[in-house]
Amino acid sequence: MTHSEPLSAESDEAAHRCLVAGFDGTTTVPDTLKRLIDRGLGGVILFTRNVRDAAQVRELTDTLRALRPDLLVAIDNEGGGIGHLVRAGAPDVPGNWALGVADDPELTGRCADALAGHLAGLGISVSYAPVADVQGRPDNPIVRTRSFGPEPELVARHLRAWITATEARGIASCAKHFPGHGGTRTDSHHDTAVDPRPRQELDLAPFRAAVDAGVPMLMSAHVVFPALDPDHPATLSPRILTGLLRDELGFDGVLVSDALEMKAISGRYGEAAGARLALAAGADQVIVAVPDLETTLACRDAVLDAIRTGPPARQRVTEAAGRVRRLAERYAAPSAAVRDWDDGAGREAARRAVRAQALPRPVRGAHVVDLFPPPHPALNWGGEDLPAELRAVDPTATGTALTREPADPEGFAEEVLRLAEGRPLVVAVCDARLHPWQARLRDLLLAGRPDTVRASTGLPEPGDGTVCSYGRGRVNLRALAEAVAGAG
Repeated sequence: MTHSEPLSAESDEAAHRCLVAGFDGTTTVPDTLKRLIDRGLGGVILFTRNVRDAAQVRELTDTLRALRPDLLVAIDNEGGGIGHLVRAGAPDVPGNWALGVADDPELTGRCADALAGHLAGLGISVSYAPVADVQGRPDNPIVRTRSFGPEPELVARHLRAWITATEARGIASCAKHFPGHGGTRTDSHHDTAVDPRPRQELDLAPFRAAVDAGVPMLMSAHVVFPALDPDHPATLSPRILTGLLRDELGFDGVLVSDALEMKAISGRYGEAAGARLALAAGADQVIVAVPDLETTLACRDAVLDAIRTGPPARQRVTEAAGRVRRLAERYAAPSAAVRDWDDGAGREAARRAVRAQALPRPVRGAHVVDLFPPPHPALNWGGEDLPAELRAVDPTATGTALTREPADPEGFAEEVLRLAEGRPLVVAVCDARLHPWQARLRDLLLAGRPDTVRASTGLPEPGDGTVCSYGRGRVNLRALAEAVAGAG
């Protein structure tokens, strides 16, 4: 076969099946996307940019399926502060770390059921969750409270509960990020990430548990594991995707890449080469999450060019497309009937996590300073803060939320101390180890008010305080506010 020889219709459709595309729009489908769908596009991924309200999302997913009934409609839907469906009435469930602290798999299943039931009602068929990563390094910048915890077996038992509950709703779950992102000190959204541990120390047990639980999808990590393959990130490594995942762990579901525009791939290889190499390594679908459909087209063209090189590439893409087709037969059509889910499961879990620790004496009428990093654009909704949740349970409370160091920290601290004069002061930080400006500002306030109630909305660390929400989802912050004010 030469580069000038036309492809068969079957090969053309197979190449499109292997793509998941992001796009702009809440009510209309771009013409370029329509053409991709007509040629067999495997899936689309929705983000906050595609969400206005629940009715609009359902109308959008119906419109997409009218173009092609077997199109998979996917979204990142981990719960807590990680998700894009707040405007569409997403159930309030805490992030995974809080579920791990509560450590009740039945409760985790109820939370996963609420998320999956909501997706079914919106016509979304694939949930890129749960996170199977073990939070192994205190300086890891990307997993953190998205993980169920620091121990592989803890993570494994909650994965099983999540996958089972999601499957019962007819939604495809996707355990991520194989073979783990918790041992890195770099966010692969921004740069090459490396896990330097020897093979025997890698956290593969949760992924084995997910495969044993029948998870239909796994997502690869853009992480280099020198003990497994020193030359390629997992997403592009035949040794990891085929040798380890397929041959050793026995996974035969759909393996999807993390987004190709992440700098660990795009910065070194480019999205188009990344698509070609990922599929050759053993991936079945690649995600192009950016709304610029020209990038998706470039990835598509790279896959078509690969097919033209001869039978090995054509057979690999045909195999991948077959897995995607089987997944679509099972999940593409959302459940016809959506039963009610347990609206209280998330509140119960968040409260149990907060109250699983020694709590400070409740205070009323407090002034709260909430320090946290800006929302991650690829992951977070970011519309929640602790002052708002505290005022909801104690209208006499006041507060300030801050996502970056003020130009005049000393002046800011002086103003806070003035506002809090004669009142309790609460200072919350979120992962201050990674964002030292928070610790500096907290210490300025503690110097003026040694009686300050200290709190954390991220991973608890020495010096952070006496009460922790273990996440920044709205329900996490409400549970923390209730503990501070003695309410709920």
